Amino acid sequence: MITRHFFLFLSQNNFIKTRAMKWGPKFGAKSVIAGETIEEAMETVKSLNEKGLVATVDHLGEFVYTREEAIDSANYCVKTLEAIATHKVSCHLSLKLTQLGLDVNRHLCRDNMMKILKKAEELGIFVRIDMEDYSHLDATLDLLHELRQHFNNVGTAIQGYLHRAEKDIRDLKGVNLRLIKGAYKESPEVAYQKQEEVDRNYLKIIKGHLLNGSYTAIATHDHRIIEDVITYTKEQGIEKTQFEFQMLYGFRQDLQLKIVEDGYKMRVYVPFGIDWYGYFMRRLAERPQNITFALRGLLSK
Repeated sequence: MITRHFFLFLSQNNFIKTRAMKWGPKFGAKSVIAGETIEEAMETVKSLNEKGLVATVDHLGEFVYTREEAIDSANYCVKTLEAIATHKVSCHLSLKLTQLGLDVNRHLCRDNMMKILKKAEELGIFVRIDMEDYSHLDATLDLLHELRQHFNNVGTAIQGYLHRAEKDIRDLKGVNLRLIKGAYKESPEVAYQKQEEVDRNYLKIIKGHLLNGSYTAIATHDHRIIEDVITYTKEQGIEKTQFEFQMLYGFRQDLQLKIVEDGYKMRVYVPFGIDWYGYFMRRLAERPQNITFALRGLLSK
């Protein structure tokens, strides 16, 4: 737990971030980031598609503080959508609302999302709103409900370590959701702290969302969870077309391919861009095993 808290602290430390960005490739970031440009991301997605894997791309960045930055981020999302269509890859778009100005002005963020979703709808591409820390949860869900009055091609993520996750799942019946365990440091008042409690609640919301007939994206590297879900869907007669598994780019590739070989949809979350630091630190915090990526990068230089 000390290791997890340590890396979550680093993920929010701007002093360390500034210095780490100068030697990021040595720190193993290149193992889990698909380059810095849209073109590099598209090449990665093409390679995944050739192996039977589908993808979602995320231009890394969050917590912008000016109107201009938010608009630039929205325009980059539109450009990414156009690249997905041009390259004819099987790929969704993932994004964060703070990157689109949620902390600047809610109306600005909504307008940016409307612009992105309109373009995505024209191109037939699904857009996923990534869930951020607890302080942004209500604002994210409120905006999602508003956007879904105009668009069907948008969903979000629910974090299984939150006490309120089961209620949120019920409120979001019929919405395409990515279900994750959770990657931020939250207080005991709002989130389970013990791993066994997190796992138990995570499985509960997965099964609940599946059982009510909603499309479910199960985002985990935990093979025990995956096996449990496969057994459950077979027992309940839930079709493979109602759910998919998701994993991060660069992690457990053998398991990703095994899932595809078994006839299930496997979507790989492909991050790209120069603002990799916060994302990479949270990946190290999630699982101690991920630290081997950093060590491998350092020792290879």
